[in-house]
Amino acid sequence: MKTGRDSRELALKEHILGDQPITSLEGMILFGVANTHKTISDLRKQGFVIKSKRIPYLYALRRINEVATLRPPTNLPLKEIHLTEYQLSR
Repeated sequence: MKTGRDSRELALKEHILGDQPITSLEGMILFGVANTHKTISDLRKQGFVIKSKRIPYLYALRRINEVATLRPPTNLPLKEIHLTEYQLSR
């Protein structure tokens, strides 16, 4: 029987393997996975090539707000904060 954590990590893996980019922020909010880095590391150990790049917080916020509602504090410097985005390399 899969635990809740296993199900969340599986959903995150399916998202990445479906050629969808992900950040740790999105992993936490959309899938409930607190340690997205572990999932990425596991995929790399399985032989998948996962590329990473820095993106503005605003890009991740825009993607999150397509399926959920996230309102950051008004004084947060959204253009200055960058997150690491992971994506399957093809």
